[in-house]
Amino acid sequence: MTDAPTVRPRVVQTVLDTTEPRRLAEFYRELLGLEYRAGDEPPAAGDDDPQGDDWLVLHGEGRWPLAFQKVPEVTPPTWPDPRVPQQLHLDMTVPDTATLDAWHARVQELGATLLLDRRDDPDEPLYVYADPAGHPFCIFVA
Repeated sequence: MTDAPTVRPRVVQTVLDTTEPRRLAEFYRELLGLEYRAGDEPPAAGDDDPQGDDWLVLHGEGRWPLAFQKVPEVTPPTWPDPRVPQQLHLDMTVPDTATLDAWHARVQELGATLLLDRRDDPDEPLYVYADPAGHPFCIFVA
């Protein structure tokens, strides 16, 4: 067995497949308060959007970058039904139930779909949503 190299790979971003990179990037930009990487910003109204039709990256101070890659088709997970597994989901925390409630309304306004309501769980109040492309994510109190 070969020894592992001393320098290890480092994860630089999480990439979400989507048929509409700009739409999904805008969803997460609004939700998480992230910014576009230089050159990935939305174009002026009426201009072409070549970046938004291929690959976009969002980042923020102290935040893990999210990238959005265009694919011709996405089969959304059917969670909690196991027929199409989720394969990846994002966990997000808020400090208290008042903040959880405020974000519950906002994420649905942004286009998320509620998948599970565990708001009344005394140990870990949470909601599970699907983003506009169908990727599951959780917001919970921690």
